[in-house]
Amino acid sequence: MQTADAVVIGGGPNGLSAGIELARAGKSVILVERAATIGGGARSAALTLPGFVHDVCSAVHPLAASSPFFQGLPLARHGLEWIQPRYALAHPFDDGTAAILDRSISATAAGLGADAGAYRSLIEPLADRWTELVGDLFAPLHWPAAFSATARFGWYGLGSARSLAERRFSTQAARGLFAGIAAHAMLPLEQPLSAAAGLVLAAAAHAVGWPFARGGSQRIADALGAHFIELGGSIETGREVRSLNDLPTARAVLCDVTPRQLVRIAGDRLGQRFQSKLRAYRYGMGAFKIDWALSAPIPWRAAVCGEAGTVHVGGTLDEIAASERAAYEGRASERPFVLVAQPTIVDASRAPAGRHVAWAYCHVPHASTVDMTGRIQQQIERFAPGFGDLILATSVRAPAALERDNPNLVGGDINGGVLDLRQLWARPTWRAYATPRRDLFLCSASTPPGGGVHGLCGFFAARAALSRAY
Repeated sequence: MQTADAVVIGGGPNGLSAGIELARAGKSVILVERAATIGGGARSAALTLPGFVHDVCSAVHPLAASSPFFQGLPLARHGLEWIQPRYALAHPFDDGTAAILDRSISATAAGLGADAGAYRSLIEPLADRWTELVGDLFAPLHWPAAFSATARFGWYGLGSARSLAERRFSTQAARGLFAGIAAHAMLPLEQPLSAAAGLVLAAAAHAVGWPFARGGSQRIADALGAHFIELGGSIETGREVRSLNDLPTARAVLCDVTPRQLVRIAGDRLGQRFQSKLRAYRYGMGAFKIDWALSAPIPWRAAVCGEAGTVHVGGTLDEIAASERAAYEGRASERPFVLVAQPTIVDASRAPAGRHVAWAYCHVPHASTVDMTGRIQQQIERFAPGFGDLILATSVRAPAALERDNPNLVGGDINGGVLDLRQLWARPTWRAYATPRRDLFLCSASTPPGGGVHGLCGFFAARAALSRAY
């Protein structure tokens, strides 16, 4: 490897974003990725049958569409195209009805009956100032620029999702809809800060939608990689870094890895006290993921579900809360809350003519070995009778398989670590991106603002490196 001003370890969205920001500052940058392709959590592959394109991890991208960093990059010129389904989300119930999350707040509220006004008064002020809010919420700890909007968000978001849903809403539809959105936090719905995910993702749905990348999430990584190379960056794939000693001399090394991996590759350069803090970093519940090749669209009983890019399968607030609490406490739920993505309802390029792909996962205990395949499929059959008859092929990934494919998914944790009050800003320590060394930085989802395909962990880490190492 040639020498450079900076080396980035890891080619996920955050590593690529760190490399781009360093290259934009005029630095020569080498990015090293252990896998055969860049992308990390934003990759696509033929996991089932030839011609069927599945997203390996992330599939739906409200945070990527919201990212102020991505918005400033020429990603469309490099082939990235966002596709919006008719509805961002549908949430079916056992009586054959479904709540929907539409781009229009009015349309969403209209489907919530007596809770229409309550939903609108809670979400509309956040959606209306979404661009300003993103700048404050998805950044390291600072005094907010949009103080009133951020303070309003904090008033509701720092509490529990269950408490907020039960205080604000009276209908099963509104409570269930909000509970499913908030469950993306991978926290018990009774825990502080669990409401924040519900508010963020609901507001984003109205402001930017919940889009897919045409052709698969790999297109996001490919566009970032193409722009990085255009700026003069260099990418080496298929190269695993076991120690910082494997790298050339550089003024800065940025690591798109979790604290556990950082200790493994850089422990000899870090003091014991800092290593202990990294080892104390907490990882959260895992994901159990299934991809299907299908002969036809999923036959949802509630027709609107067939027009939604994402379907939350879990029923009522009580049922979703029980599922998430079980996984957090180390128990596999018998009736798991299941998140389903069906990209081929708007993107025919991902499957042969007339065929479809679907992607689903549920939350399970950290590093769980329980096979959730049957339980996930039973939950979908509950709201889409006949689903099983459409399955042509299946790809199953339990937490251990997710971690083997991407070591950043420790124990199947797709968020890079628990995002609770303890690890919100002191993530992984109060230093955030920095370490005791002036030339070594973290830029993964284990730093602020946390998980999601938005590139902001890498962007802010690169800014820290530029101010500290050069």
